[in-house]
Amino acid sequence: MKLGRNDLCWCGSNKKYKSCHLTFDEKIADFEEQGAMVPSRDMIKTPEQIEGIRKAGKINTMILDQLQPYVKEGVTTEELDQLVNKFTKELGGIAAPLGYQGYPKSVCTSINEVVCHGIPHPKRKLVSGDIVNIDVSTIVDGYYGDSSRMYLIGEVSEEKRKLVEVTKECLELGVKEVKPWSFLGDVGYVINEHAKKHGYTVVREIGGHGVGIEFHEEPWVSHIGQRGTDILLVPGMIFTIEPMVNMGKADVIQDEEDGWTIYTEDGMPSAQWEYMLLVTETGVEVLAH
Repeated sequence: MKLGRNDLCWCGSNKKYKSCHLTFDEKIADFEEQGAMVPSRDMIKTPEQIEGIRKAGKINTMILDQLQPYVKEGVTTEELDQLVNKFTKELGGIAAPLGYQGYPKSVCTSINEVVCHGIPHPKRKLVSGDIVNIDVSTIVDGYYGDSSRMYLIGEVSEEKRKLVEVTKECLELGVKEVKPWSFLGDVGYVINEHAKKHGYTVVREIGGHGVGIEFHEEPWVSHIGQRGTDILLVPGMIFTIEPMVNMGKADVIQDEEDGWTIYTEDGMPSAQWEYMLLVTETGVEVLAH
């Protein structure tokens, strides 16, 4: 429905459209007329939604902070899952992965050649030399937070350590590209270029995603891109950047038995870091890390 200048704005501010989002919407329309892919209104969060998502992101970060001392040699991934469940409940949240499309656990634990969606298991202990990604997603008051971190267990080889460090650098470079009235392709471009510079490859099939009202929303975030392409970034958009960087080839395979675990096809290690981000009027705010 087209709003009149004196109608209440669509964002819920209770201000008139002309003094709230009219100029903003006109700017988006100008980009669209020039051929740009632009976000639909449901990709742009209202101030009330942003506040709720910000709280969910804060609690998601707190869960990862509380988990940190337990991620060490000898602990099982099942024990980590139980801890995430416990911390989530204590902080007033719900573990978003549990039961999501049939996923059986509260967290994803992806070790070495597992790219993502690794399922915690009572017999899989973390051992010296492992690198592990722990991906936490939390529902708080109906809003979603989502982020992940890498951990080095015991004595890790220099090759694996470098992979983890460079992947973090890829993420941070991507975050710097998130600014209003730029393009999502800029993010994928710098991530892929930095990975390639170090002799690594970036997973193509799996990317980041819009998040906040649902677990996974539009836009899909590719970690390989070209500058000035893909969707226009505007204030109020919330999405994750979560590059999966492989030491070997980019090809991945899915476990046919469990239907979830994604491995590198060549069995070489993979690393991933994930932040949840808000595009602001002046740049970017990290909502979960």
